[in-house]
Amino acid sequence: MRVVLGIWRWRHNPLRRTTDLVEAWLAVLTAVLLVFGAPLAGWIGGSELNSSLQRTVATQQHERHESTAVMVADSKQHGDVGFFDPESAATQDSDARVVARYHTADKAEHVGTVTAPRTRMEPGDTFSIWTDTHGTQVQPPLNGGVAHFHAVFTGIIAAVAAAGLVLGAWRLAVWRLVRRRYKQLDRQWAEVGPDWGRTGTGS
Repeated sequence: MRVVLGIWRWRHNPLRRTTDLVEAWLAVLTAVLLVFGAPLAGWIGGSELNSSLQRTVATQQHERHESTAVMVADSKQHGDVGFFDPESAATQDSDARVVARYHTADKAEHVGTVTAPRTRMEPGDTFSIWTDTHGTQVQPPLNGGVAHFHAVFTGIIAAVAAAGLVLGAWRLAVWRLVRRRYKQLDRQWAEVGPDWGRTGTGS
């Protein structure tokens, strides 16, 4: 508030140039955007992402079912591409592929080749797997806490990015004002310079 009042009183200063006043108001606007605008941008971005991720969490928890699988035999599929995880874009080791018996979400028994959590297993060993509504093995559903963490982190990054854009725009504007100020000085000096120091000039 003191800065604004100072600028308001300074507007009638005979030494004030238009570029000085513009630069001062730009500084005030930049400060306001940094204090309020950047956090608001981060909050909006984080909230939107969190809402989207929480919907994904709810959908996955509804559609994915955890089941206990019992190894039946080694799949003998060494050299396969293995189980592709679309969420992590990674292919797990094909040595962990086994034939197992498990129950789907509708309690139906299913026997198929799945990816086990370890490579050295014997028939009869059990392990947990997640399947979708069709009984296909999938990754565990996204955790709500993890989703919230990602949203908060993204919100912080968005706030920092917004602050960087504001500061960058302010520095660019000040640079252009300084260039304009120097051009005005050059023009004024070109008008006064040739007669500078001559006795009686302008009298």
